[in-house]
Amino acid sequence: MTSMTLIAEELTLGYGTRRVVDGLSIALPRGRVTALLGPNGCGKSTLLRGLAGLLAPRHGGVTLDGIALQNWPRKQLARRVAFLRQTQDVPEDLTVQELVRHGRFAHRRIFGGESREDRDAVNWALDVTGLTPLRGRSLGALSGGERQRAWIALALAQKAGILLLDEPTTYLDLGHQLEVMQTLRQLNEDYGLTLVMSLHDLNQAMRFAHRALVMQSGHLVADGTPTDVLTPTLLASVFSVQAQILDGAADGFPLCHPLRYPAAPTAASTPNVLPLMPRVSNDRS
Repeated sequence: MTSMTLIAEELTLGYGTRRVVDGLSIALPRGRVTALLGPNGCGKSTLLRGLAGLLAPRHGGVTLDGIALQNWPRKQLARRVAFLRQTQDVPEDLTVQELVRHGRFAHRRIFGGESREDRDAVNWALDVTGLTPLRGRSLGALSGGERQRAWIALALAQKAGILLLDEPTTYLDLGHQLEVMQTLRQLNEDYGLTLVMSLHDLNQAMRFAHRALVMQSGHLVADGTPTDVLTPTLLASVFSVQAQILDGAADGFPLCHPLRYPAAPTAASTPNVLPLMPRVSNDRS
């Protein structure tokens, strides 16, 4: 049985007088890819901030290995959990290597320069993200996919086992989205990284995630494998979209095909799976 490491219990989060996440409880297993899904404003980004220890709970809490996040020293927590925000603001002339070096902040002493361990971690992060040939290139000279891989490399340089990502494919074209998602899934498979990411593309969740958590108005409304969770009934209820789940793609993963917005009243009766061709077996359990 996969052990749990990051656990939220009755977690309530908000800003000012506004409550965004309300009484949510989840347990995130080690070494799995979890997709956070839901419409805009449902609380996905806020939940990730809470799981990273960047937003204090109003009620309930989050524990890492049984210890409340607020009781972890900041640098020690950063060695275990890395958080990649949706948008980043850094100088365009910063090089890829300089950016990735910032991921070592949690490991550096107050006094002293870059250690051999720091250099090894930066080199490893550049290597596994395919950025070694681009290490001296400025961020302003990168493509969208390369730039996002550079930010992933920064997070990897922290050597944290848990990586939280807020919409890692936002603003990227189709090819760069696929590039980033394939990189993340390969890191999960090769190094056992625990990945939790908010996504808008349901088909990315179908293809790359082991588990889907669906949120609506700050509440968890579905939890399971993407193929079990993403049904026409749920899509109509949560996204107000009438959709079909099409089976038979060449790689064996089903596809979500939206038909209309808002969902017709009969959306709940739409068949869950429409076979187009024999399904390819692809067991990812």
